[in-house]
Amino acid sequence: MSLPLRLEDEASAELTDAARWYEERQPGLGRRYLQAVDTIFQQIARHPKAGAPAPQVAPELGVRRAPITSFPYAVIYLELPAEIRILAIVHDRRRPGYWLSRVSGILSASFPHS
Repeated sequence: MSLPLRLEDEASAELTDAARWYEERQPGLGRRYLQAVDTIFQQIARHPKAGAPAPQVAPELGVRRAPITSFPYAVIYLELPAEIRILAIVHDRRRPGYWLSRVSGILSASFPHS
């Protein structure tokens, strides 16, 4: 059984920006990037626990990281009871941890009395 994926607005913008950047460098490369991301999204939906624990986040929070094949990016996500939230699409070597504030925002919105 697969859980539905929900991209945070920031993650959606990161995805679009990276695809646009690749497409500007080489026609068709942006499309290949989006296909690679879609493949990872499908894997995450089917096997959410397969991703590695995200760095700099307490493992018990369940935030995970899944690398995007053939590109220096990863998907940062959180499995919730009814859905999987895509928190960020991060470059492996740029601005590590910039997305960390999104974790507390999602957790407090999803579990307001925790």
